Amino acid sequence: MRFLLAVLSISLSLSLVLLTGCASLPEQGNVGLSPVAKGNFKRDNVAKLELSNDLWERIRKGYQMPDLESDLVNDRTQWYANKPDYIQRMSERSSKYLFHIVEELETRKMPTELALLPFIESAFNPQAVSSARASGMWQFMPATGKSFDLKQNVFRDDRRDVQASTRAALDYLERLHKMFGDWHLALAAYNWGEGNVGKAIARNKRAGLPTTYADLNMPMETRMYVPKLQAMKNLVGNPPAYNLVLPSIPNHPYFQSVPLPRDMDVSVAAKLADIPLEDFKALNPSAHRPVLLAAGSPNILLPWDNAEVFQRNYEASSIARMATWTAWIAPTTMKVADAAKKVNMTETDFRAINNIPPRMLIKAGSALMVPRSVSMLGDVTAQVADNGKLDLSPEAVAKRKDSGKGEKHANGTKLASAKDIKGAGAKQVAEKKGKGDAKIAKK
Repeated sequence: MRFLLAVLSISLSLSLVLLTGCASLPEQGNVGLSPVAKGNFKRDNVAKLELSNDLWERIRKGYQMPDLESDLVNDRTQWYANKPDYIQRMSERSSKYLFHIVEELETRKMPTELALLPFIESAFNPQAVSSARASGMWQFMPATGKSFDLKQNVFRDDRRDVQASTRAALDYLERLHKMFGDWHLALAAYNWGEGNVGKAIARNKRAGLPTTYADLNMPMETRMYVPKLQAMKNLVGNPPAYNLVLPSIPNHPYFQSVPLPRDMDVSVAAKLADIPLEDFKALNPSAHRPVLLAAGSPNILLPWDNAEVFQRNYEASSIARMATWTAWIAPTTMKVADAAKKVNMTETDFRAINNIPPRMLIKAGSALMVPRSVSMLGDVTAQVADNGKLDLSPEAVAKRKDSGKGEKHANGTKLASAKDIKGAGAKQVAEKKGKGDAKIAKK
């Protein structure tokens, strides 16, 4: 009996311990429960919520790259500081895009000073096109853009798309950083191409020289590239030190993505959203035609407060034909005048809307922009919207080919010899599919 009572007593003590959540048995002779003192609970994994109202401050707090100090940095910092109006214009232009870029950088745990790179690349102009055919806010060359899945066809150029080009640029920068293990070298490769940076590093290694950004032999534009970014980093980091006042940029989204329900003229979309046409184009710069094709661009970007306005106006709209333009596929190779006649346009207007230069033939299968007629009321298919291209050939070349002459030059081009390419100099870098070598000196 005493044994049973002892067992029951121990069982009762264990039950009390388990019910109170204690992890260990009480010490002998101490069966009481001690209250949890104030402050004993710790939540190490819960971060304090400290959101700045100023996006510039958020960028400053995310600086991670080592500072570059050199005479070139001092020179570029002073150069920008002496142009407050230019800084003001660039900053105001950036206000539409910076929040999105910072969000993407923080999600990837990348240095937030990379959000300032479009200041150097394009002055935050998503419509910018360089003499070397680099395009958009992040200045992608055609081949590099394709290697990062940026569509480029007759209807749109995703190198100008705000979200798509930002995604591609950060993908590219991440890849380059993993390749070189250094942000300054990654930036040099973004500007000059990873192949060129790799060769420059190899040359220095063979010569027993250091391989940092400052030690490599490179074109002057690439030599100035990181100092320019460092200069912008200095100005944003401490504007009063340079007598600058940056325009306020709120720390919240500027735009949101809205579904495009059907093919729609750019002017109609802007009207439904109740925003100026230029503001619409600034957020949707990839649409370089007067019509938006829903199958190719299923979403559009609108200022945050105008997204609901667009939806409400679209549902209430009585506009019967929201797209006055559509795509037409040339059935055969034909002269421009003949193609214009088929779609009831003047040759002048037809050339203008499709950017066709003189003395060119339109090749079969080309996708062309034409007025939407009664016989073409349906929306453009995904196949055409995603893959439409304009193929042209010189009329003179076509005639020589038809007559059996000049076949050697049927493509209308002269192939450069190895000697020609070698003599082209450091600024003439061949595009290589899937490689960053396509990113060449642009300015």
